[in-house]
Amino acid sequence: MIRVKTSVALLCAGTIALAGCVDPGPEPRNGNTRTQNGALIGAGIGAVLGGTRESGSDRLKNAAIGGIVGGLVGAGIGGYLDKQAQELNRDLGNDVNVVNNGDHLVVSMPQDVLFATNSANLTGSLQNDLRTLASSLNQYPDSTVEVIGHTDNTGDAGYNQDLSSRRATSVASVLRNSGVASHRIRAFGRGENEPVATNLTSEGRAQNRRVDIIIRPSN
Repeated sequence: MIRVKTSVALLCAGTIALAGCVDPGPEPRNGNTRTQNGALIGAGIGAVLGGTRESGSDRLKNAAIGGIVGGLVGAGIGGYLDKQAQELNRDLGNDVNVVNNGDHLVVSMPQDVLFATNSANLTGSLQNDLRTLASSLNQYPDSTVEVIGHTDNTGDAGYNQDLSSRRATSVASVLRNSGVASHRIRAFGRGENEPVATNLTSEGRAQNRRVDIIIRPSN
C-alpha cells in the first residue's frame, strides 16, 4: 500500500515539476508550449484522480490510466487555445494584445481607442476587431467569455468603477449583436483595482485603461 501511494505521489510530483519547466511567458505565434503544458497538467490531475479510486495494486494502474486520459484532455484544451490564439493574432489589429495563459486566452483592447474620454459609447476602429473576435467566438463555441473593464486611478474610485462596468457592457453588447450567445458572456468592471502598469506615468495609465476579454474553454 505504501509503495503504491509513493508511486502515485512520485508520478504527480514529476508531472508538476515538468509543467514548471514550461515557459510561462506569452505564447509565441508559432509555438505549441501551451499544448504541452496543458497535457502535463492534465496528466497530473488525471493521475491524482485515478490513483484515489481504488486501493492496493489497482491504484497505480488507475493512476496511470487517469494520467493518460487527463493528458489527452489537457492537450486537447491547449491545442484548442493555441489554434484560436494564432488566428486572433493574425486577424486582429496591432492595438489588440492576445495572450495564451494555458487554460484561457486574454484579449486586451485599449479603452482610449474604443471610447472617448469619460464615455461608454463605442467609437473608433476597434469595433471592427470586436466583430472579428465575435466571429472567432462563434467558430469556437465551447467557451465562456468574461468582458472586464479597467480604468486608471485618475478621479473618483466610484466613478471609475461605474465607467468600467458601462464600458464592459458596451463591448459585450457588440459581441452579442454579432451573434455570440448571451449565456456565454458576463460583463463587469474592476475600476482602478487591477492595474497592469504604474499609474504614476501617462504611459502606465494608458495601459491600465483597457477592456480584457477572457476566453475559457467550457469542456
